[in-house]
Amino acid sequence: MAEKHLIALDLDGTLLKNDKTISKKTKEVIQKARENGHIVMIATGRPFRSSEMYYREMNLDTPIVNFNGAFVHHPKDPNWGIYHSPLEVNTAKDIVEACSSFQFHNIIAEVIDDVYIHYHDEKLLDIFSLGNPNITTGDIRNFLKASPTSMLIHTDEEHVKTIRDHLSAVHAEVIDHRSWAAPFHVIEIVKTGLNKAVGLKRAADYFQIPSERIIAFGDEDNDLEMLDYAGFGVAMGNAIDLVKTTANESTLTNEEDGVGIYLNELLNLKVF
Repeated sequence: MAEKHLIALDLDGTLLKNDKTISKKTKEVIQKARENGHIVMIATGRPFRSSEMYYREMNLDTPIVNFNGAFVHHPKDPNWGIYHSPLEVNTAKDIVEACSSFQFHNIIAEVIDDVYIHYHDEKLLDIFSLGNPNITTGDIRNFLKASPTSMLIHTDEEHVKTIRDHLSAVHAEVIDHRSWAAPFHVIEIVKTGLNKAVGLKRAADYFQIPSERIIAFGDEDNDLEMLDYAGFGVAMGNAIDLVKTTANESTLTNEEDGVGIYLNELLNLKVF
């Protein structure tokens, strides 16, 4: 395949192994793809502060999609534009208010690099301290002043559906929400209409790459729209069933160099 392709990489469960590293083999394939003129970018649910290390490790020079499309920017080109689409702050506070009627462990609101944690939790403080954000602990209804980029509700598996049903019934016009799989049962909330495909399309338009020459990899339900949009929507071997049925291609797991092996073969890179 000599034509230039745009390659979009999810991080957790896709590019990253379970120990949160990129394998040497996959990194070599990505480097060879870039040398051959293909464009590589990251599209993740993570904030930039906790994905920047992988951006730098691969020496990328492309836009990056963070917060599942709620924040898109180009770390090396400020003139490219910054696209931030947060929730309304009053909607966020209404959601916190409603959660008092449900069973949940904690709520986190993020405004780019400002993190608000509803209840003090040392484990969460450790997880969210990556990248040195400004962290505020306490009732989000009192401390949150700006519109959040995203919100997370941590609950038990048996309560996920009840809370999501409420969100759909009350806030369907202004938010989109999805849930994470085990081990953490988390409901993730962003402004309505946002997903990784929105950010990916912005980059594709910039690079003038049609969707049929986009290769996207993913494993969770926050990858569904991106995989559907891409000409080559590739499900990881470890992906959830819905991703596997939505994607039009599949590869090995994140522990088996699924990204590297697929790209090596599709793009005829001959790395191994």
